[in-house]
Amino acid sequence: MNTARVEPRGCIIAHLRFVGAGRWWIGTGVSRSQARPCRRIRRRSRRVAPGPETWLAGGRMAEPAQYELIDHVGVVTLDDGKANAFGPVMIDTLNGLLDRAEGEARAVVLMGRSGVFSGGFDLKVIRGGDPVAARNMAEGGARLMMRLYGFPLPVVAAATGHAVALGGFCLLTADYRVGADGDFVIGLNETAIGMSLPPFGLMLARERLSKRYLSRAAIGATMFAPAEARDAGFLDEVVAVDAVRDAALAAANNLVKLDGSSYAQVKQGLRAESIAGVLAGLDAA
Repeated sequence: MNTARVEPRGCIIAHLRFVGAGRWWIGTGVSRSQARPCRRIRRRSRRVAPGPETWLAGGRMAEPAQYELIDHVGVVTLDDGKANAFGPVMIDTLNGLLDRAEGEARAVVLMGRSGVFSGGFDLKVIRGGDPVAARNMAEGGARLMMRLYGFPLPVVAAATGHAVALGGFCLLTADYRVGADGDFVIGLNETAIGMSLPPFGLMLARERLSKRYLSRAAIGATMFAPAEARDAGFLDEVVAVDAVRDAALAAANNLVKLDGSSYAQVKQGLRAESIAGVLAGLDAA
């Protein structure tokens, strides 16, 4: 199944072309960051002005992600009411929720809303005419992916629907991935829309995707149905739509049974060098 042009409404990594060494094709290179590769990868403190968001009655802006602690598992649910775009507000919110989980949970479940996990970066920011905001969003997304990939707690992703572009990369950062069985697509569509993959994307694809599917997924922009996405390496398990949350929680609770310190040490031993290379490229830009 190859439907590389599938683009969840409201977001897509479009007109944001990676050109090497931490730079994207929108104006000049991204700014330096003082973040260092370590066991606890922190988010950047700088915020960028968000685009139009969803507002609640009384003028309060709705959060695009929510958090709840279930036993020892911090459940982070992406739900912006649309395609769960990774815009400035979503990225900042997720970093804050990860801070909270790191302080009180023993594992994290990252899930989307019904029908959508995430469709990628926020198109409104990319097309908004502010190249600085677009670059900052791209860098913030890259750093968030590296934080998830090196997160000291077990991370389980619950792909509740479509996972495209940065949504697909987010699945690759998780330690265990549960996907919903249905008419959904999962994959990396960058080359179908005239883009290259940035260093963090190339690294995640190399390390997490099946060698048999690597070229089709990363170069060929193939969009996979959930069952084939499991074979390709985006998912570990595919269950009925209404069973995704429970299956993800069960997987997280199984990982909680392991020794937390040993888990973090081995995870960092396997991934720290790759993460450090990506962050060094961002810092040098």
